[in-house]
Amino acid sequence: MTAAPVRNETAVLPRSWWWGFLPFAAASAVHIAARAVDATAVAEPTKLTLMPLLAAAALWGMRGLPGGPAGRKRPAVLLLAALLFSWIGDGAGAFFPSVPELPVMLGFFGLAHVCYIWLLSRDGAAGRFPRWALVFPLWWVLMLVVLWPSLGGLAFAVAAYGIVLAGTAATAARCRPMVAAGGLLFLASDTILACRIFLPEHMPGWTSALVMLTYCAGQGLIVAGVLRTWRSAS
Repeated sequence: MTAAPVRNETAVLPRSWWWGFLPFAAASAVHIAARAVDATAVAEPTKLTLMPLLAAAALWGMRGLPGGPAGRKRPAVLLLAALLFSWIGDGAGAFFPSVPELPVMLGFFGLAHVCYIWLLSRDGAAGRFPRWALVFPLWWVLMLVVLWPSLGGLAFAVAAYGIVLAGTAATAARCRPMVAAGGLLFLASDTILACRIFLPEHMPGWTSALVMLTYCAGQGLIVAGVLRTWRSAS
């Protein structure tokens, strides 16, 4: 009599790790649609669900790795910290109603980008910088030239934020294409948002939805790309 075969969970989980992204994708679609039709009563609360759902997707995706999240303690902490700081940046107005929203957003998203740079450079299978990554310092200079007259007292804060934003995109460019695409979309999202904030007369209303479309896609691709990299290495 032969023993019953033992189910190999690690063989099953790699095929289903992406299922954890479905709630994030659904919430993103609802939020972006609400932005597109100016349904603020839906857009504002759904915005605060995005990063927690993406963090849940990341944790689900790490379940099949050797040792789970604890097996990659430092990178797991960095990834979740980046999402946490992004979430606080998303909800800056709701979480800190008594202080100006934009400086708080810049501060927490700046911390998120520092976490991403550290994560991708150490645990993202980063290779050499591709030549096309030279576009990022050029982007930083161009954005400052265009926005500087409208920045006022936030000029140096915006300039510093631009460095870490470009740093994330440049570091992502050294990783697998999915992560590189995510870094580019994150950069595009904040570029559009900056123009909406400081040059509102030049930005049509539909760009509000475009900010969130590129933001959600960018964050999702970075997380999914990092998980794919870790799974390939395990």
